[in-house]
Amino acid sequence: MAKDLNVTVLLDVYGQLLTEKQRFAIDMYYNEDLSLAEIAEEADISRQGVRDSIKQGEKHLAEFEEQLGIVKRFHNINSHIAKLTEILDKYEFQGKEEATEIIAKISSEL
Repeated sequence: MAKDLNVTVLLDVYGQLLTEKQRFAIDMYYNEDLSLAEIAEEADISRQGVRDSIKQGEKHLAEFEEQLGIVKRFHNINSHIAKLTEILDKYEFQGKEEATEIIAKISSEL
């Protein structure tokens, strides 16, 4: 099974919407880098059961993102903030420091 590391971001955003079993399996597989066999032993289920939980969880995470688009919006906002910061760096004007601080606050709240 090839790992899609975007799943970790989706898990951070939508993980609470998964079942405990799915959340645990995906967390152990992606964040702790455990094998299916190691997760199966830890969870006291079969290796196939772990694989099914991961696959089902990944499917739900993708569906949540498709419907809600939170991660996509987050990336878009970060991109716009980076562009604003780049523009501010090019110019000197009154209020530049305050504008930079506001952008930093917005970034930290994302």
